[in-house]
Amino acid sequence: MEQELTLPAFEYKVKKKNGAVMIFDMIRKKFVVLTPEEWVRQHVVHYLVEVKGYPVASIAVEREIDLYGLRRRFDIVVFDRIGKPWMLVECKAPAVLLSKQVFDQAFRYNLTLCAPYVAITNGIKHFCGKIDPIRGFVFLPDFPEFEKR
Repeated sequence: MEQELTLPAFEYKVKKKNGAVMIFDMIRKKFVVLTPEEWVRQHVVHYLVEVKGYPVASIAVEREIDLYGLRRRFDIVVFDRIGKPWMLVECKAPAVLLSKQVFDQAFRYNLTLCAPYVAITNGIKHFCGKIDPIRGFVFLPDFPEFEKR
């Protein structure tokens, strides 16, 4: 699995269970099946925590949301200090093109979450931006610094 991504490498724990390779998720505090998308998700989580300084307690991974009566799962949501969604990150496997459909999926999820920042990544390319009420979606060069309010 260990495909090279453009996110920094990190120390990780893997094990085999019933023939599947599992990786330890520091947010969920358990081993999860290591799929290509999970490999990207784990890199993003470690980047946000270890490089950008986001508090572990502010991050949720793979939680269910209700989207117009349909149950969906977001990849990563970062909450601000008062517990409101602050950034949504949609992760895809490295082989998945970051197309308009991927952006649309992230923005559909954000209709429920209302996070001011939205990002999509396949581990190789990353697009992140802030939703500005006047200018629309404003792209950023990197994931934003965590707001320390």
